[in-house]
Amino acid sequence: MVDVHQTVTQDPRPLRAPSGPVAAFIATALLGAGGVAAVSSFVLDSGSAASGAAILAYLLAAAIVFRALMRSYPHSQLGICNFVTLVRLVLVAALVSVVLAGGAISWTLFATACVALALDGVDGWAARRQGLSSAFGARFDMEVDSALGLVLALNAAMTGPAAAIILGLPRYAFLIAGYFYPWLMRDLPDRFSRKAVCVLQLGALIALQAPILPDVLAAPLVGFALLALALSFGRDIIWLWRTQR
Repeated sequence: MVDVHQTVTQDPRPLRAPSGPVAAFIATALLGAGGVAAVSSFVLDSGSAASGAAILAYLLAAAIVFRALMRSYPHSQLGICNFVTLVRLVLVAALVSVVLAGGAISWTLFATACVALALDGVDGWAARRQGLSSAFGARFDMEVDSALGLVLALNAAMTGPAAAIILGLPRYAFLIAGYFYPWLMRDLPDRFSRKAVCVLQLGALIALQAPILPDVLAAPLVGFALLALALSFGRDIIWLWRTQR
């Protein structure tokens, strides 16, 4: 898992990805569109209109990722790590169909979100195992994490506490703030507590999708996760402000 408020340093040298990873990504991404259709229609039962819109959202996201791959991917093979992250993108896009259909709470949605989170631990491990770690892969993983959080937050806000939407916004709020205050975009030191808060954030959002969660616990769960996020982001912002040059 990549921290949602951790920046990824890009190599300033212009690169062009080798043809092998490009062809592999295109083929896998096209198959992924079928995966979005299957999961959204037959697993999540979102309806044809919502499923079609989710496929379009997936293709747009895949095109953005492809552009980044073309510009900066340094390795001669795509690797299991990026295949896994692409599968996670398929699952996130399928979850989008639930939101577009009006929001719902179900065990199939809960299970899909759990798989998307569980696979988050696989891609990083595979990248290190194969020696295929890259700024592209780290950024791809981070953006899928952020998208998963946003989609789950939207669904939770539509079916439960409205404040849950805030749990999906930190990464995007940080990016917007960084546009006005560039010192916010500098690299942060690695910190275990930050990773733990990221897990807590997504874990809380997934718990909100469970039909078994009592309504009386939803609001306190959101509040606890928001407090942890605020403290973590606040600590990082203070560090960045104090160390700016």
